[in-house]
Amino acid sequence: MPFQKKNKLGATSLNEEPFDKSPVCFNVRIGVKEKLKAVPDWKERLRKLVDELIEETGNTSQ
Repeated sequence: MPFQKKNKLGATSLNEEPFDKSPVCFNVRIGVKEKLKAVPDWKERLRKLVDELIEETGNTSQ
């Protein structure tokens, strides 16, 4: 059976705002990636930390 668009049982987004199409990438020290992935809800927590960092520096321009 083909997928029906706008199906009420389809996937829904968990975030309030859409994400940017291009991700932010940066290098970390050896071993950090595995440790980070072991942290529960690490992606959302990291997003909040980035927002805090931006607020601290006062750089709110887009």
